[in-house]
Amino acid sequence: MDIVIELRQLTKRYGGTTAVDDLTCTIEPGHVTGFLGPNGAGKSTTLRLILGLHEPSGGTVTVDGVRFRDHARGLRHVGALLDANDVHAGRSATAHLTALAVSNRIPRRRVAEVLAEVGLSAAARRRVGGYSLGMKQRLGIAAALLGDPPVLLFDEPFNGLDPEGVRWVRELFGRLAAQGRTVFVSSHLMSEMEHTADRLVVIGRGRLIAEERLADFAARSANPRVTVRTSAPTALAAALVGAGGAVDTDSTGTLTVTGLAAERIGELAAVRGIAVHELYTRTSSLEEAFMRLTADSVEYQAGEER
Repeated sequence: MDIVIELRQLTKRYGGTTAVDDLTCTIEPGHVTGFLGPNGAGKSTTLRLILGLHEPSGGTVTVDGVRFRDHARGLRHVGALLDANDVHAGRSATAHLTALAVSNRIPRRRVAEVLAEVGLSAAARRRVGGYSLGMKQRLGIAAALLGDPPVLLFDEPFNGLDPEGVRWVRELFGRLAAQGRTVFVSSHLMSEMEHTADRLVVIGRGRLIAEERLADFAARSANPRVTVRTSAPTALAAALVGAGGAVDTDSTGTLTVTGLAAERIGELAAVRGIAVHELYTRTSSLEEAFMRLTADSVEYQAGEER
């Protein structure tokens, strides 16, 4: 498939507000690329620009080298879930998907196939107005898959899903990427993105902050901490501080050390004959790395007066 999404100096302004600001990045096939940013960062606007739902104020965005609107029968090229509630409540899932199939010249057999894939076969003829949010998310994913497209965009696909549904979506995205598709997923749920994406595009106030592998993003902003349990916390803490480490001691005597690697801590304890009962390193989670790198891009800070 090898179809990429390319954003080149993409900009979108609404009056005096710049929602997307000179954004340049490439979303590649064969990966689940997570799209992260604080609230108001411009993520949803960017997705709409990719799909041609908004017109750029400047720059370009292409799918396989051309604008999305220039692709005939769009659902065969890009499948998207932007808003799970954007479905006529009086229609059944079958009617909704059939209308999409007919308008995009997609074989009607695909309707039953994608409903089965997302687990909605038994509810296919029920009115969507009676669906839970999780069921609507599954229907939105079915619509995205309908044309068997090489490119897939999802905005907050985990909302409303129970743990089984979240696991299913995570595995689905992984399978789609393994097939060589381009999978671009926007979400504010860091714990899920940490287990779903292998690449990241991170923006703040509409501008690019990072475009790299998830592991590299976390490592670049990591502040490793080593937890140590020992029979002599006071003596070991003094030795670690003397070696240039920073040490916090909790009420149980457990040490949290920064500035020294676990190997060095073990060596210092051994030289002094101090027994170590537990020693392990904890690096930053995706959420911690994200919060650190986007701190200057948060539009509304809790506790701020405006």
